[in-house]
Amino acid sequence: MADLARWCVRHRLITVLLWLLAFGGVTAAATVAGSSYSNDYEVPGTESGRATRLLEEGFPGLGGDSDTVVWHTVTGTVRAADVEQTMNSTLDRIAALPGVASVSGPDDGDGTHRISADGRTAYATVTFTRPVEDIGASEARAVVDTARAAKGDGLQVELGGSAIGLTQSPREHTAELVGVLVAAVVLFLAFGSLAASLLPIATALVGVGTAYAGIGLLGHAMTVADFAPMLGMLIGLGVGIDYALFIVTRHRRGLKRGLSVTESAVHAVATTGRAVVFAGATVCIALLGMLTLRLGFLNGVAVAASLTVVLTVAASVTLLPALLSYLGPRALSRRERRRLAEHGPRPELPTGLAARWSALVERRPKLLGTLAVAVIALLALPTLSLHLGTSDQGNDPRTATTRKAYDLLADGFGPGVNGPLTLVTRVDGGADRLALDNLDDTLRATPGVASVTPVTYATGGGTASLTVVPDSAPQSQHTSDLVDRLRTEVLPRAQTGTSLDLQVGGVTAGYDDFADVIVGKLPLFVGAVIGLGCLLLLVAFRSLGIPLKAAAMNIAAVAAAFGVVVAVFQWGWGSELLGLGRAGPIEPFLPVIMVSVLFGLSMDYQVFLVSRMYEEWLETGDNRRAVRVGLAETSRVINSAAVIMISVFLAFVLSGDRVIAMFGIALAAAVALDAFVLRTLLVPALMHLLGAANWWLPGWLARRLPRVSIEPPECRAAHERLGGVQVEELREEEHRDVRDIPG
Repeated sequence: MADLARWCVRHRLITVLLWLLAFGGVTAAATVAGSSYSNDYEVPGTESGRATRLLEEGFPGLGGDSDTVVWHTVTGTVRAADVEQTMNSTLDRIAALPGVASVSGPDDGDGTHRISADGRTAYATVTFTRPVEDIGASEARAVVDTARAAKGDGLQVELGGSAIGLTQSPREHTAELVGVLVAAVVLFLAFGSLAASLLPIATALVGVGTAYAGIGLLGHAMTVADFAPMLGMLIGLGVGIDYALFIVTRHRRGLKRGLSVTESAVHAVATTGRAVVFAGATVCIALLGMLTLRLGFLNGVAVAASLTVVLTVAASVTLLPALLSYLGPRALSRRERRRLAEHGPRPELPTGLAARWSALVERRPKLLGTLAVAVIALLALPTLSLHLGTSDQGNDPRTATTRKAYDLLADGFGPGVNGPLTLVTRVDGGADRLALDNLDDTLRATPGVASVTPVTYATGGGTASLTVVPDSAPQSQHTSDLVDRLRTEVLPRAQTGTSLDLQVGGVTAGYDDFADVIVGKLPLFVGAVIGLGCLLLLVAFRSLGIPLKAAAMNIAAVAAAFGVVVAVFQWGWGSELLGLGRAGPIEPFLPVIMVSVLFGLSMDYQVFLVSRMYEEWLETGDNRRAVRVGLAETSRVINSAAVIMISVFLAFVLSGDRVIAMFGIALAAAVALDAFVLRTLLVPALMHLLGAANWWLPGWLARRLPRVSIEPPECRAAHERLGGVQVEELREEEHRDVRDIPG
């Protein structure tokens, strides 16, 4: 690491130019190639997946995306002559638009089912020639503009569907801008130097910007969800600014101790930079652990997020030292430079609030530890009611046309019309056809079914399908119960004595199948991630207690963060007020990604905190002193890093995307609890209570473990020598610091 940093400092212009070239080149390539994202929830081997494939094979004309245009009259009915004329002329214009394959209106064929019982609401189906991932936003916008042009006095026009959702553009880059501005303020308050506060942000932006464009190119090679770039930016900005903050903090400390700019930058990368690489590697390993789930939808998310972390780490250990060498002594504030010139090099001693807090935790470990456990337990309680599912346009903000269309359809035709179930089967012979013809009556008599469409046969008669409209909303547990009832009771009886094999598909069926697969694999995945973390900490700190406490802290942070997410998104506490839409289920992939990301983020703080305690323990053998000094010396940086990360994550609530907002709130809550409750309160309290047992390791295991140091021995020795400069002299002039408190 030292050699790499020294090369980057000596060839700083080349380093900066190489990064700018990479950023510009990848961005240009992504602009030319365009984006190719896909939200494909299909899981191989599930019943809904088989239903989808049968439908595509038997009815290839249904491959294009279908959207709806909804009319609602404030007075009168949609059967009025002027309203009918407006609807028909509008649909004719939509049918002539590029990319539109067909339009089915209320008056087409048996279109009476598209007019509500009270006659005040009607809808038409617009089918595009291509699936939603291949539809351009301009094509969808043309449909929206044409339909909304028919809006007039007493006539409301709204649109819904996946393609229409493309026009509901989130607030472009507002979240990133707010997050970066807040981070800049926090950094300036921490450093007192405008130039130094801008370096972590500049480094993170270059790394994240390159990754953002790279994810666009990645979408052409594998399935990448449309929220992956924003998720990568959310994670990248958070960890990127934090990683750079740690290195700049160590660099500033070196300057205050009298090192030259080059020596200080090299020393910072050789010490803290190694910890950054270690932390970044654990984040990537945890994220790539999602590949073991063998879910195509998550593979792209894992690779995209890992790419972002890799590039932010690379920028932190290469671009940052080059920029630090350009900055020179201005990494210190004017007051710090003046003090250095007048009094010479002096080490920083833990005094003030950090020292007082550390001493308080030492004096009251049981009380404060109990308080921390109570806070975590209270916040984790809502997690017990966690309901996994996928949000739809019914969860959009009230102002969105997709939400209005969803609500109008639910009010006029029943909630199930927004998520019909599709039954598909292969047909072989007259017995199969007879059974299908009799199936209508059986389905209509099934509890939970609102209506059933007649059986439709594909050309050649080899495949048949029919649509079942539930009497409950797509996200309702009643609809999920109906899917189970059809699969386990109704359909097996109906197809007895035939060769039929009816597969249940549709919105709710697909979401439930996806969630079931995730939940089934989640325990193994969480166990593997936590086990990996314990193994890494076991090797780094040669202790059984440290890894076990870290595992417990990770689980506690995830549980409490999910409690906050459930309260906001599932219970709806403040979701409409925050512009996050109506309450609904929690995305099924959120637990997997949350565990992966939080594992890596927690590792940052755990390593930074415990490594300092470990150094003090090795030097003195006094556990109380080790915990007290380690907490006092690291809490300020941990808190600053946490405030930055929380600010960045919360800013993404402004993105206008429900999924990204869910990630932002979940990660912000997890980091806040991890930094302010767990790492700086519960962990040190437990370590005070356990005493020397914190560092116990069986002899047989100690002999077999490899000796790995996050910070190289030569750098630690130099750090300790620098720390001893003028310490006694400084203590005579200043108030007693945390080191002076008797153990």
